[in-house]
Amino acid sequence: MKQQKSAFGNSKSLRVWIPYSTLNSRILNRPYLDSITVKAKEGYDSSIAEQQIIRLLTIRHGKKDVFTFNIDSFVKAAEKTTQTMQLFLTLVAVISLIVGGIGVMNIMLVSVTERTREIGIRMAVGARASDVMQQFLIESVLVCLVGGVLGIALSFGLAMIASYMLPNWNFVFHPIALVSAFACSTAIGVIFGFLPARSAAKMNPIDALARE
Repeated sequence: MKQQKSAFGNSKSLRVWIPYSTLNSRILNRPYLDSITVKAKEGYDSSIAEQQIIRLLTIRHGKKDVFTFNIDSFVKAAEKTTQTMQLFLTLVAVISLIVGGIGVMNIMLVSVTERTREIGIRMAVGARASDVMQQFLIESVLVCLVGGVLGIALSFGLAMIASYMLPNWNFVFHPIALVSAFACSTAIGVIFGFLPARSAAKMNPIDALARE
């Protein structure tokens, strides 16, 4: 018989195939099975199959002396934990956006108060209410976009530090995530900048010019 070599240098012709029961009783001196692996049929509930196996073995052994581990239950528990973490992180992100938006709104309200005479002068020389409103909305969006850029830059920096400290971990920034971040920044600027912008647009030019 011609000797055959495998890719790792081992001879395939030297392999011997024997029944598992023979291996246990003749070589390992263990005339019993210490473990079995069962795969449920596609579409069949693995937990039901697990209970049926436990019931069958209990009847055969006369008592419950088996330990079972259902990988599907572990996967479902892991998925549930992951979903809970995702929900928690989503809530944290939403709360952070709201708090940040309120901060931007307060900044813009202070800006409108401090620039009352400027608003009055602009209206006196022909600026419409929509022009004033557009100006403050743009300023609000720019403030949020600057914050978004700084946040993304900080994320890149932290990811680079983490990848240096944990070389086995790969950190990936998806383009859609970056676009979504800028879109959220713009939306926050428009939503929370609307009230200060409308307040500025509704000012009476005479009252605004008279205010010191």
